Amino acid sequence: MEFGTYYIILAIAFGFFMAWGIGANDVANAMGTSVGSGALTIKQAVIIAAIFEFAGAFLAGGEVTQTIRKGIIDADLLAATPELLVYGMLASLLAAGIWLLVATYFGWPVSTTHSIVGAIVGFAAVGIGMEAVHWDKVGTIAMSWVVSPLLAGSIAYGLFMSVQKLIMNTDNPFNSAKRYVPIYIFLTGFTITLVTVFKGLKHVGLELSTLGCYILALAVGLLMAAISHVYIGRIKIDPSADQDFHFTSVEKIFSVLMMVTACAMAFAHGSNDVANAVGPIAAVVSIVENDGAITQKSMLPIWILILGGVGIIIGLITYGHKVIATIGTRITELTPSRGFAATLAAATTVVVASGTGLPVSTTHTLVGAVLGVGLARGMAALNMRVIRTIFMSWVITLPAGALLSIIFFYILKGLFFG
Repeated sequence: MEFGTYYIILAIAFGFFMAWGIGANDVANAMGTSVGSGALTIKQAVIIAAIFEFAGAFLAGGEVTQTIRKGIIDADLLAATPELLVYGMLASLLAAGIWLLVATYFGWPVSTTHSIVGAIVGFAAVGIGMEAVHWDKVGTIAMSWVVSPLLAGSIAYGLFMSVQKLIMNTDNPFNSAKRYVPIYIFLTGFTITLVTVFKGLKHVGLELSTLGCYILALAVGLLMAAISHVYIGRIKIDPSADQDFHFTSVEKIFSVLMMVTACAMAFAHGSNDVANAVGPIAAVVSIVENDGAITQKSMLPIWILILGGVGIIIGLITYGHKVIATIGTRITELTPSRGFAATLAAATTVVVASGTGLPVSTTHTLVGAVLGVGLARGMAALNMRVIRTIFMSWVITLPAGALLSIIFFYILKGLFFG
């Protein structure tokens, strides 16, 4: 294929840029609640995210990847002109990467999945034809904007109210926390294992039956609850710390929980969202290596997964603090108990969505969950100006990705095609 080497070099560069954007914007979502609640410092969050995001991306990020992401476009229409698909994938990576850079600069938590989906739809509609886009898929994605934040917010609201009832509003909150937090940790372990198995491990070739998945999740949940029970038993009440804030010692117990949810959320996120960067790279590499033949499935070389994983980590370290601040402190004030309710609610929503096949964004679920926790404390606890801006950035994401992608598609076509 003429210019094949150039295509691969551009795919690596643009794909790395996209992975950097995922790290800067999306990973911050997974870590924002932990940092905002004070359970982790920024430095600890970055170290945890670096280890678990990379592990998720590398171990569960996809041995076989669908060349055409999420079945949004009909690749058969490009069989005669595979170079158009190459330009489209390159344009999509660059467009989504630039939109993530802009959003992160302003501290907007946007969806990386929706950024790349918008970009692919944009180039396909203009470069191939409107009939090439599976519009029903795009409609389902738009529907998830409403469904996922609502579902996560409702679950977070319920979880937070249960924490208030079972722990905070009792005669001895510290002892109640010691009794009930291991149960919450069991729920966390159970849920996050399901997220990982449903969204991640199927790529590694670990095909577990549905019953097998639930048994594994049950085992992990019980193990985590047992370990936490021993660890929490060693935490002693600190009367001096409780003078300023009545629940300081109780929140220390929830900090243990936040560390667990942060690690697990990062792993689940890495296994799921690295595909947004590596999917299009794999498509370009596959087309070049097969001399222009478009295959629906292509083996994903290990080096592409490593490239995606490294890009994500560098993005988080260099620029992740912007979105971490938005999620963690600007929507509503978080403590470890509130942060836990938000993170577990977001993870539960991802599990439910995976089971029903609804494409959700980790970003939307987490923001919805943080809103739910804020609402449980009354409207006054929410920063409505920040919330309005976040919702506006979500609506703009698909058209912004599409418009940028169309521009880059024509530039690339002009450069190589003349």
